[in-house]
Amino acid sequence: QVQLVESGGGLVQPGGSLRLSCTASGTIVSTSFMGWYRQAPGKQREFVGGIRSDGGTNYPVSVKGRFTISRDNAKNTVYLQMNSLKPEDTAVYYCKAVTPSATFYWGQGTQVTVSS
Repeated sequence: QVQLVESGGGLVQPGGSLRLSCTASGTIVSTSFMGWYRQAPGKQREFVGGIRSDGGTNYPVSVKGRFTISRDNAKNTVYLQMNSLKPEDTAVYYCKAVTPSATFYWGQGTQVTVSS
């Protein structure tokens, strides 16, 4: 059973930056689609970016230019670099892996709070 563990969340002021990490227990990062999602209180979970096995990335308009996804295959880790953070970015951030066989795994989430 693959486990995903997110870390790096916390409290940051508007305009600040955070880098989230998602580490997999197995060697799936290089072969899976790795996505980041977030869920704010009272709202649906939304996609904030992903990286394909070929290294291609995609982001929704809401975070494009501010968020960057990267990965380190040797460490089985995917990162979400978040810059120019806004209060509306406050949410629990989740990592998701979708394997080539269409099996998916979720992490437990990490809280990001953007507030002065």
